[in-house]
Amino acid sequence: MVLRAIHTVQPDFQSSINTILQTCSSPLVKDFYTERADAKYPKMAFSLEELQERFSRQLSIEQTSTITIHSVEAMKPVTSHMAKMRDLLAVQRLVWHKALVGALREGKIILASSTQKAVRLSLYPYLCLLDEKDYVDIMIQSLSNLPPSGESLHILAKELGNRVHNMFCIRMKGHNQMVDKLSHIYNEYAELLAKDSKEFDVLPRERWWKLEAEHSSGPSLLGDETHWPHMVVVELGTYLVDLMVKHMKVNSDILNSAYDRKLIPVLYHMYTFRSNKQVGFIKPHPILTQMQQDAMDTTLTFDSYVMPMLCPPVPWTSAKFGAYLLTPTKMMRAVEGANQHEILLEKCQDADLHAVLDSLNQLGNAAWRINQPLLDIIISIFNDKGSEKLDVPPPNSEAPKIPRYNQQDSATFTSAEKAHLKREVVNAKKKCSEMHSLRMDALYKLSIANHMRDEVFWFPHNMDFRGRTYPCPPYFNHLGSDVTRAVLVFAEGKPLGPGGLEWLKIHLVNLTGLKKRSSLAGRLEYANSIMDDILDSADNPLIGKKWWQNADEPWQTLACCMEIANAVRSPDPTHFISHFPVHQDGSCNGLQHYAALGRDVIGATSVNLIPCEVPQDVYSGVAQQVEEFRVRDAEKGLKIAQVLEGFISRKVVKQTVMTVVYGVTRYGGRLQIEKRLKEIDDFPKEYVWDASHYLVHQVFSSLKEMFTGTREIQDWLTESARLISKSGSTVEWVTPLGLPIIQPYHRSRTQMVRVNVTYSRYLSCCLVGAQRSIKK
Repeated sequence: MVLRAIHTVQPDFQSSINTILQTCSSPLVKDFYTERADAKYPKMAFSLEELQERFSRQLSIEQTSTITIHSVEAMKPVTSHMAKMRDLLAVQRLVWHKALVGALREGKIILASSTQKAVRLSLYPYLCLLDEKDYVDIMIQSLSNLPPSGESLHILAKELGNRVHNMFCIRMKGHNQMVDKLSHIYNEYAELLAKDSKEFDVLPRERWWKLEAEHSSGPSLLGDETHWPHMVVVELGTYLVDLMVKHMKVNSDILNSAYDRKLIPVLYHMYTFRSNKQVGFIKPHPILTQMQQDAMDTTLTFDSYVMPMLCPPVPWTSAKFGAYLLTPTKMMRAVEGANQHEILLEKCQDADLHAVLDSLNQLGNAAWRINQPLLDIIISIFNDKGSEKLDVPPPNSEAPKIPRYNQQDSATFTSAEKAHLKREVVNAKKKCSEMHSLRMDALYKLSIANHMRDEVFWFPHNMDFRGRTYPCPPYFNHLGSDVTRAVLVFAEGKPLGPGGLEWLKIHLVNLTGLKKRSSLAGRLEYANSIMDDILDSADNPLIGKKWWQNADEPWQTLACCMEIANAVRSPDPTHFISHFPVHQDGSCNGLQHYAALGRDVIGATSVNLIPCEVPQDVYSGVAQQVEEFRVRDAEKGLKIAQVLEGFISRKVVKQTVMTVVYGVTRYGGRLQIEKRLKEIDDFPKEYVWDASHYLVHQVFSSLKEMFTGTREIQDWLTESARLISKSGSTVEWVTPLGLPIIQPYHRSRTQMVRVNVTYSRYLSCCLVGAQRSIKK
């Protein structure tokens, strides 16, 4: 009967129990899978008992769905005012919790007894999946993360809906005994990685697949997960937001007894314009913002998947299973509302994805730990007004004051003066909002790092729809900013070996941004000539000569200085165990691909595809070419070319050069250059627009001369995409590793989500329709 029902939906379905492990079908890596007679999978520096204990700790974290950690701001001394605000917030949260539980209970009764024939989705079943307390905890948790400037209603609703979905999936896995089966399989799987177990000649995916086949009885490890459509998630989240707006209130005199006492909403709904579109926003009342800022809460609560894992991730064995123990995770991140990727992946044979899955597993099995001395330095600066130069955001108290003007005085202002005053207010508010966002981002990163300071941890990985891999934890990972990269080191160290110290010195010079035109030997010579500065930076980072602070990547530079200092002071640098990760990047990867496709020798040389005596720098090359154009035009008397004398640098043109291969327009390129020019204090601001317009034209002309085939190939790809989309199809291809790719860019349409009679929200959803052909 079940098979007959399946055939009704999918006539070509064939039931089979696959007991034979298939071999990867990609010819590019076929030898890797077939020629490994003497290969053994490497062990980790943990015993079987230690890995099993780590698994238990990680499992308990994911079962609770959230984790509460100490904020690094908790290190500040607690004043009486801070203590008072914390007590006030604690009392208010209890009041809000009680009000929301009552409102949710009443709302469910209304939805359950509704006799109206609604054509839209009924939310009642989705409000019965968890305890009422769980829904309310999710709502109150979101309040703590709401910025003073507010959050898009769509984004906030989506976050709330996703949290409900994740918690429901985790609870379901506990109810159907899937957790017991997972524990049993993982404890056996850990033998592959444990240092005190026998060696295996299989990969993590293969080992897990075999164990799962041996324990095929019982519940599926997928946990019978049901994918919730995007609109279900958003409607559910919007309903919860509406409860918060209506029922979370505070006394107006809670901070100032001079005000009349009345209950006012903690949140309110407003509209603003983004890209000429009206967008719904949820904004906190200034009273709530003031209370949260003054309280400086000692704890932060995150979803469990935000944190790195305490045990090696579950290996990816299919596009639907892998990474976290319980938290639902997709192998491929998709554009919101698009499901074409999932359909393509489902059609793939298992063997077609083996190379992709194994790549993700290998990245996820790299163990990390915290560089504690460096983290302590960063936290000390963070709690001492920050440092703009070192990319450590200052506290909100350092934000500019928003100008306030008396209405009576403004009556005497001219129209131009009023417009100027309005711009000042807008700019000040924008600056305050940006500073708050940067401060909170740094607070999350540093607090997570501080929480993990004594741990060894792992980053599970997945990929985007183009096949680019990323760590799953969003805030803190090794692909983050200079600060986060600097505080991360490998948990497993390796001896530097005969040339390791020299390569560390070369890497240090690379991090400074100096000597870009020098050979590797020249960079090493320069590093040896400044050893006093390197050692001084390592020993006295904040009170010495501070040489490291002038580098392009100052914190990674300081970390490298410390590693070099430890190595040179060791008895034998060749045997020094280094944990330092060397981050390497390509020379403008986009242009590298185009130069290779077009067999462009000159272009290939400028992006280091052809061996040269000294490393090439395409950005400096373009800047030099643009400067030649500028000199020529200045001699002809062009005013803007004369104004730009001395201001054309690698930094000014870099972003535009880097993104032109991804389809950036002249308009977008002009905005990029405009931003760089505004960062130059000495550049006359009245010439910014004319200068950016002139420079973007020269950058495009320079690239056309340096990369003769690039523009032609881009035009061909654009025309191909236009014709494909015109035929009603999407642009698709398969990578050399066998991963199917589809461009998910479609024209979106606006769809109304009506949750109650108070107000309606308009949400833009990505729907399958005419494809936009200009996306690269």
